[in-house]
Amino acid sequence: MFADRARIIIKSGKGGDGHVSFHREKYIANGGPDGGDGGKGGDLIFEVDPGLNTLYDYRHRRKFAAEDGEEGAKRNCTGKNGQDLILKVPAGTVVKEAQSGKVIADMSGDNLRQIVLKGGRGGKGNQHYATATMQAPKYAQPGKPGLEIEVWLELKVIADVGLVGFPNVGKSTFLSRVTNAQPKIANYHFTTLNPNLGVVDLPEGRGFVIADIPGLIEGASEGIGLGHEFLRHVERTRAILHIVDAASTEGRDPVEDVYAINKELEAYDPKILEKPTLIVANKIDAIYDENNDAVQRLKDEFEPKGIQVMAMSAVSGKGLDKVLYKVADLLDTTDKQPVVFEQEYFPELFIFNEEPYTAQYDEEDDVYVVEGPKIEKMLGYTNIDSEKGFLFFQKFLKEQGILEELEKLGIEDGDTVRMYGLEFDYYQ
Repeated sequence: MFADRARIIIKSGKGGDGHVSFHREKYIANGGPDGGDGGKGGDLIFEVDPGLNTLYDYRHRRKFAAEDGEEGAKRNCTGKNGQDLILKVPAGTVVKEAQSGKVIADMSGDNLRQIVLKGGRGGKGNQHYATATMQAPKYAQPGKPGLEIEVWLELKVIADVGLVGFPNVGKSTFLSRVTNAQPKIANYHFTTLNPNLGVVDLPEGRGFVIADIPGLIEGASEGIGLGHEFLRHVERTRAILHIVDAASTEGRDPVEDVYAINKELEAYDPKILEKPTLIVANKIDAIYDENNDAVQRLKDEFEPKGIQVMAMSAVSGKGLDKVLYKVADLLDTTDKQPVVFEQEYFPELFIFNEEPYTAQYDEEDDVYVVEGPKIEKMLGYTNIDSEKGFLFFQKFLKEQGILEELEKLGIEDGDTVRMYGLEFDYYQ
């Protein structure tokens, strides 16, 4: 069974409590405090396993927790650290916070291992609290709790080219002819239940990976049919290969088919339509109506819009090589790095919401000063020198209500905001 989505609860280990004890030894009646520190809780880690290609293991188990740290012991002995829990996932898995849908980790490209939830810090033993006036402290610090969060795991297939089109237009046949993939092929809708991956080998290292994105029908973006389950795989691709049935063997119009599929892609994510696209009119060997020049109609409709149209027959092989080389040309014009989603959600920032922030106006320097643990942590995570990083930080300020707080203080366009030594001008 192919499983490309799973909802699970993950938790890092709690830090062990600090220990309360006093040194006891023969001839030493009142020894000092010697309670050891608690061990650190285990981290919750995601790691890519090249041998996996599905999330099936997470379909039947809901909760995953790292080990808690052990309590400290007497004689200044530190408790044992909790064991990390490593969750193995296939390359291309995106970890998202369940409620907001924001990305926590994208296990793609060079990101083969990521600590998603850090274990709680161990508490300090009573030895740390001895002072000149309190030489026998009877308390120790409790361990810091672990982090717990519900997440979606989504497998987004990593391929250079996404193969889209209605069922029965010949996508699986095309894939089987040009790659080493062996998709099941039959004459009924939703034949392809899994995203099939295949490698196209071309001379001079111009080969590429192609993925058959199954189940696309009208209404797919709204969850109708199987389409919504597979649309997410198109996000990874660098180019789109749109196959249509030029012979209209099922009575559909190929021009209308292109618009219908594009409508679903746009409804799911408008950025998909910005990818380089090639329309391929398939089944030209099955055109028996001389008055039906579907290929020319497709050219007249889409080439003025900058989308090239080519013709082929996946069954006979006519035109296949030309299509493959054209796809390779399209890929040469795109970024060769795989699409990797940036982190949007930082669990240690959002799970503990009690950390405050302050916003106030400094009359002497004529600046608005914003400070607080959350702000300082987020500045450490974000490269605000880049445009994307600055926009992400600005979004964080808005979501936390900080911009609204500044507006209440009377901030206006052009006023200066200071955050831990960084200054920038405020504009709505």
